[in-house]
Amino acid sequence: MKSLFHHKKHAALAGAVMLALAAVSFSGCSAGNATSSSSASSGIMAAAPASSAQTEGISDARNTPAVRAAKAIGPTVVGITNKAVARDWFNNPVETEGVGSGVIFRKDGYIVTNNHVIDGAKELIVSLADGRSLKGKLVGADPLTDLAVVKVNASDLPEAVFGDSDKIVVGEPAIAIGNPMGLEFQGSVTSGVISALNRTLDISDRRVKLLQTDAAISPGNSGGALVNADGQVIGINSAKVAASGVEGMGFAIPINTVRTVVEEIMDKGYVARPYLGVSVFDPNTAARYGYQLNIDKGVFIFKVTLNGPCGKAGLQRGDIILKVDGKEVNTVSDLRGAVGEHKIGETVKITYDRNGSEDTADVTLEEMPQDNN
Repeated sequence: MKSLFHHKKHAALAGAVMLALAAVSFSGCSAGNATSSSSASSGIMAAAPASSAQTEGISDARNTPAVRAAKAIGPTVVGITNKAVARDWFNNPVETEGVGSGVIFRKDGYIVTNNHVIDGAKELIVSLADGRSLKGKLVGADPLTDLAVVKVNASDLPEAVFGDSDKIVVGEPAIAIGNPMGLEFQGSVTSGVISALNRTLDISDRRVKLLQTDAAISPGNSGGALVNADGQVIGINSAKVAASGVEGMGFAIPINTVRTVVEEIMDKGYVARPYLGVSVFDPNTAARYGYQLNIDKGVFIFKVTLNGPCGKAGLQRGDIILKVDGKEVNTVSDLRGAVGEHKIGETVKITYDRNGSEDTADVTLEEMPQDNN
């Protein structure tokens, strides 16, 4: 096994948490501290959302898709302030604060946002478009799709209408509504078009399909709404390409994916997924942890849960998974994608290499434990 898997240095493990692609970053919370994000400290007053009175009687030329989207969805977009505790260089606790966005999808106070907006929060404050600030409670989150649901104690709130992301066409108008750079710019509207559908990005070893838009998405827009010309939410803004010379490449989670994930979170508090019960490396992921993995194809099993699906089927540490149901898997993302196409309780055929000999095993998928999610 040493010829396949060689440890170069333990010190590299400290940097292994930086798993996101260099060219892709979450649009994220607008980070700051307890005072820097207030409009009083910046001298900038938050703009009030457009009212019905402001849009009545305007000409057809001015009543653009962006105007209609802002009127329909703007009141449902909220600011979410994540108050967390970090440690300074002297290991002293320091309160930090970041601001993202969210969308009200039920009148009784349920809000969808990004997982990275609420991640690590000690306290959540939800800022409504009508000026109220309410404490938020986390209902549940799904790191794999970067979605979360937050609840506030309120009723008769404006709720967004969800569209059908399977019917989106390239080139149609797309309007992003959120809080770029924090609550000073709450309810900002930017417009563009749908640039592409089903863009597949590998982020932190997970493969996600997203909508691409050229509507401006900035830090603080995460969790906000991507809206069509009919005033329907078609996506939740999540990521942007942050590379030198690159502009106009924002990404949103399709609303049909959001709807499915939100339903499970509301029902269970989490999303149940199938898993194999193995930890695997491909050459690229191994290098991030300071290892050199000498394999030409497949993914290397470096840990097996004995009572997990693969352990029960006889797979061992050192085996190389080559195929799932006859489909080659050469990266961690390939394997996760192949397993994700199946349901809990289904059986998949795993083709693997052990010491140069190829064999197969039938593995019955089980629900992924939550500490592995």
